[in-house]
Amino acid sequence: MGKQVTARIQTIASTEHTLRGRKNGAPSSASPKSSAVALRKKQKMEPDAMDDGDSNAPSPMHISTPTGPASTAAETTAAIGSAGDTAASTVEMTDPEPQRLEPRSLLDSDPIRVNLVVDIEDAPEHLQQGLRQIVENHNVPYFYRPDRSNSAVQYRWHMQFVHSSDIASGAFEVRNNLGQVQVLYNRTIDAFRALGQVLTAARAAEVAAADSGSDVALQAPEFTISEQAQFETLALMIDCSRNGVLGVKSVQAMLRNMALMGYTMLQLYTEDTYKVDGEPFFGYLRGGYTQAELRAIDDYAFAMGVEVVPCIQTLGHLGQMLQWPRYAGLRDTSEVILSRLPETYELLEKLIATVSAPLRSKRIHIGMDEAYGVGEGRFRQMFGSQEGTAIFVEHLARVHAICEQHGLRAMIWSDMLFCLAAKNNALYAYYDQSNNPAEALSRVEGIPPDIDLVFWDYYHTLPEIYARKIQQHRELGCENPWMAGGAWTWSRLWCYLPFSFESNRASLTAAKSPAGRVSSFMLTIWGDEGNECDFFSALPVMMYVANHAHTPMSEIAVSFMENSFAAICGGSLVDWMLASRIDEIPQAADADIRSQLPSNMSKWLLWEDPMLSFMSPQYATLDLDSHYTNLAGRLLECALAFPAPGALARYPLNRLLRLPGLLARVLSLKCHLRDRLAAPYKAGDRTALLQVAETRLRPLIEAQRELWLYHRARWHRIYKPFGWETLELRYGGLTARLETMYDRIVSYALQQPYSLLRRSRGIGVAAGISRHPALLPTRSRHPSKVLEEPLSSSSAMDTTGSLPLAPGPSMLADETAGMSVGEAPAWLPDITSTAITSAAAATAAADTTGEPVATIGLGWPVTTMSIPACGPQPPTADVMSVITCGATTAAPAPAVTVAEPQISPVMTAFPGPSLTSQQNGNGDAMLQNSGNITTINALGVRELGGEGDFWLQPAPLLPPELDPVEGIPAGIGSLGEEDDEVVESIPELEEDLLCIYENAYTSLLLDYGRVTAPSRLG
Repeated sequence: MGKQVTARIQTIASTEHTLRGRKNGAPSSASPKSSAVALRKKQKMEPDAMDDGDSNAPSPMHISTPTGPASTAAETTAAIGSAGDTAASTVEMTDPEPQRLEPRSLLDSDPIRVNLVVDIEDAPEHLQQGLRQIVENHNVPYFYRPDRSNSAVQYRWHMQFVHSSDIASGAFEVRNNLGQVQVLYNRTIDAFRALGQVLTAARAAEVAAADSGSDVALQAPEFTISEQAQFETLALMIDCSRNGVLGVKSVQAMLRNMALMGYTMLQLYTEDTYKVDGEPFFGYLRGGYTQAELRAIDDYAFAMGVEVVPCIQTLGHLGQMLQWPRYAGLRDTSEVILSRLPETYELLEKLIATVSAPLRSKRIHIGMDEAYGVGEGRFRQMFGSQEGTAIFVEHLARVHAICEQHGLRAMIWSDMLFCLAAKNNALYAYYDQSNNPAEALSRVEGIPPDIDLVFWDYYHTLPEIYARKIQQHRELGCENPWMAGGAWTWSRLWCYLPFSFESNRASLTAAKSPAGRVSSFMLTIWGDEGNECDFFSALPVMMYVANHAHTPMSEIAVSFMENSFAAICGGSLVDWMLASRIDEIPQAADADIRSQLPSNMSKWLLWEDPMLSFMSPQYATLDLDSHYTNLAGRLLECALAFPAPGALARYPLNRLLRLPGLLARVLSLKCHLRDRLAAPYKAGDRTALLQVAETRLRPLIEAQRELWLYHRARWHRIYKPFGWETLELRYGGLTARLETMYDRIVSYALQQPYSLLRRSRGIGVAAGISRHPALLPTRSRHPSKVLEEPLSSSSAMDTTGSLPLAPGPSMLADETAGMSVGEAPAWLPDITSTAITSAAAATAAADTTGEPVATIGLGWPVTTMSIPACGPQPPTADVMSVITCGATTAAPAPAVTVAEPQISPVMTAFPGPSLTSQQNGNGDAMLQNSGNITTINALGVRELGGEGDFWLQPAPLLPPELDPVEGIPAGIGSLGEEDDEVVESIPELEEDLLCIYENAYTSLLLDYGRVTAPSRLG
């Protein structure tokens, strides 16, 4: 037996991870490289028996970056180990002692070297459709497909699936004998979990080959894998009610990942987001699922052994429905339906029958959580004051009877049983260890015996807390309660992975313990407060929970997690862990954040009012600028680091890191912005104030615009369009506030009306703002320039061959389009000539002052700063007019074909720069630009600049004749009716801000609604 490295995913409560490795019982000597993600854990954890008495166990772990150290070369082991137990899922590939090479992880540029050959027609019939769905759609090219050539693949493993009744339910065995892989299974879902483990083994073999320099693990693999599921049911619940309704294709993508991970059930949480015949106002304008869509989802899941169960609400959380006059008579409160009313149960029966009809499952989740105020509204007026528990149990019994009539077994969330018994609506009552509702239930009829109670807790990090509450559920008469954990996707823009791992480790450990003995575990993905989050950012949590649910042990090997996430999902776990740092507190490593809920710093920093910024004193001592700047650079590098065009990416899912990367870029400019403005304002330094506005505020406006465009594209890719309007109103409000902030500051600094300033291309500094995310460092090449200074030449053209500008359509292009630093995107039209044949793309005119006008209509970067001369007569599509020494001659335009985008650009002619006549290489007369080029790109953004220096200004809404360089027509001001005044003062910057909360961490729990304005504070 060779050397073995076991790196375990410990509880990840804090923001940093450390390495815990062992070689033959000795601590690993491998040291992480400087590029590794190292997040320390200050809280000491309970010892692990696997550490053989090591008094320091377990120290924090280390997750290396793709260039960091990997496993030992002699043997790559994917092991799940803990407390002296035998590894439940172990893949060993032993290699003779080869020449040692420097250990490394696989990069996206490393080709896939092994393929799995799945003969679908030879597989058992009940697997064929599911296998076809996975093989044809898997985003990492590990499956052999005749229609997809990959010359780098050198080895093929041939798969064979054999159903065996001798294999226990929830178990499987994989035997790989020199590339002939046999899978023995019982349940359909176990066959797909086994397939996911073979993918993981293939990735582990590639790591071993890269690390050792020997291909034995790929060429002649011999290993076995066996697992036993720890739960009868492993479910995933996805919130489809808080704005975002997953599209059918997105649900199918989730299902493919779920099957390869081993999830047996999917619940789509739909409060009112499903269509009901005869109820047009139920789910009105909410994008609800149709019967056909639910049936298609169920068919897709069934082919892979996944059960789809409806998850609805039948008491609380019905505010979206109850807001309409059609249902006014059914209101108890604004969120709770009126129980005991016959019409209520007529509607509920219609809902239950509708949502269950297209699905095969005979189970249903009827909700009933957080029904705060039940019996306290119109119920009290109609039926008098009654005890809450009695009302709840009576309602539950009537809904349960409806489910029985339709042959459905119901489950409910259990929190209201505890909260009503304690007469306390706070979650504290639910999690209070001393609160046991058994006594309150003994005074009423009790809950039906076949109702399953789902205990949900996403907040605690100690297993014993979960174990005690599970026992309280048994005391209520529910012998086999469900346990539900959470992936922290709510009230944030990216799933917070560290605390998700921490809390789910605790709940899973309790659920698997002899005291817990829970047979059903559910992972929930919620979208509270707007659902800004990309639900696919929860994939690492799904992977962690699935791996934990298939071993009796309490720890998961880091290498096992890295390999399974890369092979099954197509992402780098290290990079995705890095993305969680958008919600972390820099310079707070000594704080015990285990006692705090996860921060959602990125969300409230994004939506916080930029001028008032009344939360800024809470983070005044933190260097958020450097934190987010560094994070943005690293995340965008990961997101845009694709291999050469046509190559098959190893980490295609990393492109999703673009959202947290763009968000970090916005936050790097927005944090501390008010402080930077208030200091020069109070000092009376208008020049410094203007410089901050131009070098930070103006780039911030452009950066948040790019975030909005990408977020919009991503939303419409995975969700139905309904619900985006909520987020777009937030983006629009932020844009308006930033624009107003900029206009007022510039007007104050220059003592000019800002309506004039915004229409003058002489305003602003040549900040060189790049629309290309990877070119962020060049956004402020000339921060010291002032308005009246002439523009100096830039070397950008010499070094890049094109302007460092990626126009707006970059946000609408395919997400996989290759983009690299200093180069135009692949989709950009290749404009190498100084003449454009399209009359719509090149116009010429003369303004009333006689100055020549130059316009490039589409805003594409050109590779030379010479532009066609523009004479008094507009050119035709075939002839470009050229001015030569005052005479006009007609010269044929070169045959240049420009692929114009589908978006109709704003075409406006503006007064151009000074133009001088010269001859090109062919002797033809051309006009040379000596100043700036004015363009309007396809997104309507006016771009001003020459040779790499440009401004980004909003396209004017006025026609050209009302938009001259000097002055504006009388009566045309910022309001279109009267001239605006010069801003004489900015009172918002005069106010001294106060620290609202004594504990800085408390502020991190605030959400969007608490930071938009002080008046929103209750």
